[in-house]
Amino acid sequence: MAFPQKNPQCSPDQLFQTHSETQGLEVAQESKALEEACLSSHPAMPDNLKEAPDAGIPSTSESAQGFCSSSIVTTVSLSSKYGEGTSSKEEEDSSLEADPDPNNVPIDALDENVASLVNFLLLKYQMKEIITKEDMLKIVSKEYEDHFTEVFLRASVRMEIIFGLDVKEVDPTNHCYAIFIKMGLTYDGMLHCEVGVPKTGILILILGAIFMKGNRATEQEIWNVLSVMGLYSGKKHYIFGEPRKLITKYFVEEGYLKYQKVANSDPAQFEFLWGPRAHAETTKMQVLEFLAKVRGTIPRCFPSQYEEALQDEEERAREKMLAMAIDFRGHGQF
Repeated sequence: MAFPQKNPQCSPDQLFQTHSETQGLEVAQESKALEEACLSSHPAMPDNLKEAPDAGIPSTSESAQGFCSSSIVTTVSLSSKYGEGTSSKEEEDSSLEADPDPNNVPIDALDENVASLVNFLLLKYQMKEIITKEDMLKIVSKEYEDHFTEVFLRASVRMEIIFGLDVKEVDPTNHCYAIFIKMGLTYDGMLHCEVGVPKTGILILILGAIFMKGNRATEQEIWNVLSVMGLYSGKKHYIFGEPRKLITKYFVEEGYLKYQKVANSDPAQFEFLWGPRAHAETTKMQVLEFLAKVRGTIPRCFPSQYEEALQDEEERAREKMLAMAIDFRGHGQF
């Protein structure tokens, strides 16, 4: 899976800036024409964060209120020349044959096919169905079937970054794939919300922001980070819905976030911390690895966070060993 080229010179703030820069979102409308989104700097935005337009547009006006009623097209352009010089044999799916040079294909044509495949994958995820390569080939235009590997890789990256989902091969013999929530998380934000698309990508971004900000982030800092996805407090997003209730209520109720008043703040300010379910289901290292991957670098690029993540891993290992020892002694009594 191709990502931006590695850059060892980076900082926590640059990480989130790059997240917005890589998320140039393109929208497919009913006419199948793709509109390229323009990344624009927000003059009042701290930390040099940038704002990206909304993540997609429904193919019909009714689609904004329900996922099943239409295909929702969401795409992410990782660079003007996608993944050039970054792919490796280990990263490419061994079951997919090499494609002709994707740079020889009109970018709009590829994007349209990628967008259609993303729609299909999201529908299959909602229906909890296995996906076959044969099924995916039916989604790709016949004239671009020779470029299926490139289309598949791009769609997989967009599923990962935007929706927090992994597309994994589960049956190499029959080329079957399944879609899983990333990083061990078990909640995709679809249970309570009227807009039925996975929102794990939002949660991962928030958890990452909290960790990078010293394990607590003010509400304003969180909204600044979420603006890279076009998410604003009180403004309904036509793909993800109104985000404030999702973040301050549902993610909190599900145990992924803590939302509390900043001590001694006057006027009152609020902050976010990781909740107990986030600590139980994922790790700081997993979050750091994901954010570094989006940045196109490695976790060691962030020394203090990397050291903290290592300590967290060691502590978890000790707790696991202790629990196993207690369980062993308990069974030994019978």
